[in-house]
Amino acid sequence: MTPAEQINLQGRLRLKILGLHHRASSGHIGCSLSCIDIMISILKYKQQADTFILSKGHAASALYSMLSETGDIPEELLTTFYTDATTLPAHPAAGKYAAIPFATGSLGHGLPIATGIAKANKLKKNDAISYALMSDGETNEGTTWEAIHFAVANKLDNLLVVVDKNGLQGFGSTADILGDTASAKVWEAIGFDVATADGHNIQALVDARTSLLANQNGKPKLLIAQTVKGKGVSYMESRMEWHYLPMNEQLYTEAIAHIKEVYHL
Repeated sequence: MTPAEQINLQGRLRLKILGLHHRASSGHIGCSLSCIDIMISILKYKQQADTFILSKGHAASALYSMLSETGDIPEELLTTFYTDATTLPAHPAAGKYAAIPFATGSLGHGLPIATGIAKANKLKKNDAISYALMSDGETNEGTTWEAIHFAVANKLDNLLVVVDKNGLQGFGSTADILGDTASAKVWEAIGFDVATADGHNIQALVDARTSLLANQNGKPKLLIAQTVKGKGVSYMESRMEWHYLPMNEQLYTEAIAHIKEVYHL
């Protein structure tokens, strides 16, 4: 994609996300706007055999919007988000779409799954990459640390962990709760190759990912994506409450206007 096409896609997918949440009158908007650009950088460029796990399952609206773009979910089904008997619940459910191989939502489970897939790929001697997209708050979880030690011990250089590092989690700033558990120094000390990129710059994310995966040195990979919660909607940006709040009609109208202005739509 050209830079102009990337910006256009970033804006269009944000409009989809806002539409899903407005129809459902649901929360988890800020965290979806935070990570949609990361999803673009992976799901528009990954190989068919690769696996993508959205570990921060509360950002399901971003995943569904992205998968409607890639053709993995029918566009017309987006209107069923968060409704009774839907195949697009508030957190991803397994068994309905090939692009969503596991149910996620309970934080800390996606990385262990992705690590197991990477190990299986090594045993099968194929070149597939296993991706896990996590939140920075999620790196507090004990299962995260078990998984990354397993990845290092098993030399899983076909595992790429991407952390959506927006500095906020459920009850405050990550710095004020358990500290920076998504620190490059910490993960490097354990044995990961680490890169950092602007989490809202598609090309920077693609370049960082490509560079990490090119280094087949037996070390698993971590890409820290520096992001802004609620990116693109000024009244949501870096505001913890937009992890939870729904939009009323006026706020929805304002959010749409903000996205169209920022992304030149």
